[in-house]
Amino acid sequence: MSRAKGILLYVMAALYCYVGFSHLVNPEFFVGIIPPALPEPELLNVVSGLAEIVLGVFLLDRRTRPFAAWGVIALLIAVFPANIYAATDNVGPGGPGTGAGIANWFRLPFQFVFIAWAWWYTVPEPGTEPSA
Repeated sequence: MSRAKGILLYVMAALYCYVGFSHLVNPEFFVGIIPPALPEPELLNVVSGLAEIVLGVFLLDRRTRPFAAWGVIALLIAVFPANIYAATDNVGPGGPGTGAGIANWFRLPFQFVFIAWAWWYTVPEPGTEPSA
């Protein structure tokens, strides 16, 4: 793995762990952007936070990295409706209408950047596959 790719791997893993813990210690923000049509927003917040932590850790082990990267992609797709809701209803800490305005719209394309970043790690590096 190139040095840059290795550094970016650790950055990505740290970011997912950090955001995952943020789900648990600052649930109000994350629960607030879950679309009202979805059931049990508090539970969904905890599950997504724990998933981010687990996937962030699993990204660091070469044996679980491709699985974790696909998991990150699935998670990013699963939470995309929350980002759309945050943008369309300008959702912020105080609920609809209290968000960051146009900044919520600028966040949407970054989901695709994050998906591409995770996809970069879906294929094991040549010569690093576990031996049988």
